[in-house]
Amino acid sequence: MRAAFFDLDKTVIAKSSLVALGPELHAHGLLHRRTLIRAGVSHLWFQRFGADEKRLEKVRTSVLKITQGWDRDEVRQLVKETISEVIEPLLYAEALELVDHHLAQGDEVYLVSSAPAEIVEPFAELLGLTGALSSRATIDENGKFTGEMEFFAQGANKAFAISELARDRGIDLTESSAYSDSETDVPMLEVVGHPYAVNPDRVLTRIAHERQWPILTFSHPVTALSRSKSHTPFLVSAVILGIAAALGGVRFQRR
Repeated sequence: MRAAFFDLDKTVIAKSSLVALGPELHAHGLLHRRTLIRAGVSHLWFQRFGADEKRLEKVRTSVLKITQGWDRDEVRQLVKETISEVIEPLLYAEALELVDHHLAQGDEVYLVSSAPAEIVEPFAELLGLTGALSSRATIDENGKFTGEMEFFAQGANKAFAISELARDRGIDLTESSAYSDSETDVPMLEVVGHPYAVNPDRVLTRIAHERQWPILTFSHPVTALSRSKSHTPFLVSAVILGIAAALGGVRFQRR
């Protein structure tokens, strides 16, 4: 069995899912305005310069501090109510075509994200994916976030989670694919036989060229409901992947 693993932020959607949900969290009294502005600035920084492990650790610590005391069920409900309005319009058409291509080939398809399960799982359901691998926050006996992390799906942990899943599901990782934009996801890309750098940051761009990994450029946001029901996207994506794999490191931009 084969599988395809997609990073979420800036690979399947055009920005950070947490940043996209920020205004809704603020409107519901879960985020202060100052925190929202700081998150937006951080997002712009990461878009321009990428994010190494040190910066991501700072983000993780900050997010955990902010979320302490949040009610998990309230957050889940908020995401479900707003995902189609807030996050769905940020979907990349190219990502949806590749997702549909993999599903049509009988592959299992998973989102793999450092975002919390409360965000990632509803998103995977919206797209009709097989499942999701995500960070898991520690929850107390009252259903509140404690400000601690049970599992942080970042860096090597993504590769670990994928390997665990592959063992449980009987997935052949040498025949599987992974897609990501960030240097921190190099372990995730290394664990499969067919890695793809999508809208890569500067470091991942260099690594992709050195290792002859195909580079894909996604740039056309659409909504999930606008997905074509024809088989044309499957054929287009198959050709794209075939050419990219053959040429390695060549950029593709959907036109």
